Amino acid sequence: MLDYNDVGEPFIIPCPPPTQAIHQVVVERVIQTMHERLCDPLILEDMADIACLSPYYFCRVFHQIVGIPPGEFLATLRLDRAKHLLLTTSLSITDICFEVGYTGLGSFTTRFTQQVGVSPRQLRTLAREGITTAFSRRNEMGREPAPIVHHAGVQGHIHTIDPFKGLIFAGLFRKAIPQGQPVSCTLLMAPGAYTIRNVPDGRYFLLVAALPISENIHTYLLPQDDILVGIAGPVVVRHGTTQMPVDLVLRAPCLTDPPIISTLPFI
Repeated sequence: MLDYNDVGEPFIIPCPPPTQAIHQVVVERVIQTMHERLCDPLILEDMADIACLSPYYFCRVFHQIVGIPPGEFLATLRLDRAKHLLLTTSLSITDICFEVGYTGLGSFTTRFTQQVGVSPRQLRTLAREGITTAFSRRNEMGREPAPIVHHAGVQGHIHTIDPFKGLIFAGLFRKAIPQGQPVSCTLLMAPGAYTIRNVPDGRYFLLVAALPISENIHTYLLPQDDILVGIAGPVVVRHGTTQMPVDLVLRAPCLTDPPIISTLPFI
């Protein structure tokens, strides 16, 4: 935009950055603070102050960008930290509970089991067993076999920009976050066509994680920066199928992606 100074000389007035870009920066700043203050009692008002927004407006902006509320994102970061401590240290489960900001062992264990898919003790057992034994026990984690149905399910293609070789987990979740047990899921050995069957009618998010082949079980229990992720949704399933295929292009994780705390691909 052009304007003129007092002597009639033109100069350019810089345009303000788009609101979406500002919101992205603000949300990333708050998430960075979450990482730095995992043990602190960080409440919504504290986060809104960091963002310089009202609590209501900040919560709305955060949800629009990340897909879940800020408090739920913070809780997921804490459970992700608990996973790391369980698998990389000899700290007791009680010590880890307090280390990540919980005040009671019972509530921590219950929340961890619900969101990760196994209890803290079971997670350590998986890590000790190694790849071969852990994969052989994949169907012993308490899930009942799904009944066979004849609906088309959710179908589509999973793409990667560069060639990829590894395990690709695709699951349908009720929230835009990879935690707990998926409604239904499938495993692929390479990008391409997929089908997720036995899907009840409802509204879901398709969450995909591609993990490289590794002999180290921590690659699967503690996914790091060498994974690829993707999300699509909401996906509406009616009469056991969707109106259109659901395609995804996988990408590297970014700061606003919730951490993967489910025990992929053992759930």
